[in-house]
Amino acid sequence: MAYKGAGVVEVIDTEYPSFELKDGPGVNPINVGRKVPHGAILRTVTTNICGSDQHMVRGRTTAPEGLVLGHEITGEVVEVGPDVEFIKVGDIVSVPFNIACGRCRNCKEGLTGICLNVNPDRPGSAYGYVDMGGWVGGQAEYVLVPYADWNLLRFPDRDQALEKILDLTMLSDIFPTGFHGAVTAGVGVGSTVYVAGAGPVGLAAATGAQLLGAACVIVADLNEERLAQARSFGCETVDLTKGGPQEQIEQILGVPEVDCGIDAVGFEARGHGTGAGEAPATVLNDLMDITRAGGALGIPGLYVTGDPGGIDDAAKKGALSLSLGTGWAKSLSFATGQCPVMKYNRPLMMAILHGRVSIAKNVNAQAIPLEDAPRGYAEFDAGAATKYVLNPNGYIK
Repeated sequence: MAYKGAGVVEVIDTEYPSFELKDGPGVNPINVGRKVPHGAILRTVTTNICGSDQHMVRGRTTAPEGLVLGHEITGEVVEVGPDVEFIKVGDIVSVPFNIACGRCRNCKEGLTGICLNVNPDRPGSAYGYVDMGGWVGGQAEYVLVPYADWNLLRFPDRDQALEKILDLTMLSDIFPTGFHGAVTAGVGVGSTVYVAGAGPVGLAAATGAQLLGAACVIVADLNEERLAQARSFGCETVDLTKGGPQEQIEQILGVPEVDCGIDAVGFEARGHGTGAGEAPATVLNDLMDITRAGGALGIPGLYVTGDPGGIDDAAKKGALSLSLGTGWAKSLSFATGQCPVMKYNRPLMMAILHGRVSIAKNVNAQAIPLEDAPRGYAEFDAGAATKYVLNPNGYIK
């Protein structure tokens, strides 16, 4: 599945992967020819369409045409490089969307979202994503994963994994990412939580907040279908077409503030009210207003340094008009950046395997063939309350 220009994705044919990073759209020249003896080739079991992919497909990043998409990957190992010691052919594995070497200072400190050795452009890397080093995306039948022994999470039982695959496929990104938003926002037993955005990451954050023991999780959006999905698993909701969140929060809680705030929207945020236009700082400023003094904001929503479609010159460079004084005066804490997936994916896997959480149900996961991905992208972009899971090799019956 390749990005072909603003609003256009297309199924293309590519070569079967090899244990070497080759030239192609988005590949940093320094990475061309990089040998991957520590890698594994996977036959893709599932690979999901992500809201972060949509930013590129809308033309809101500097992604090059021809970039093969897909950073949410679950697969079966079909080949391993000569340096792979523990991962075996036949293993069913989850692939963290962060590509990490396991050797650098950041990886050794658990900061796998900002590995120093996989992307010459900046710390941190991902499959099939703009400015991430050029590692080929996984919305395909096969994909190469580097540093396989370090990166891959092996499922303990093949049959059990395939039975729960719609849940387990969420471990590559959105479930850990949403859970990270809840953890960094300080969610604990008895917390009141506001989640901005009822897309899949917002619903995953709400699920994570419930798993952490929140007393009340409030999800806000402009899309009623997505708000209904949040209510389906016990969340309260705020309809931002009716105005700002404070009054509606007060109606739910009796006070106009929450303990913890989560931004699951990112840089394409809109304002309040019917027909609200783009206002990229809205969510962050809302969160500073409605989070109690001494609280924390978890910000898994994506923000970029290059946005060709930004509403003004500042937004095109990722510069937003934030009321930082509000945050300072209230002693708020902020946590941003890629989720370090490996910090969370194993415990969340265990929660899924032992029936503690139903993330696929909560995000309304639906499996579609690879060739139907353009339709999935279009429907997701139009606001469908669905997490589209691509099934390129027929593992999902």
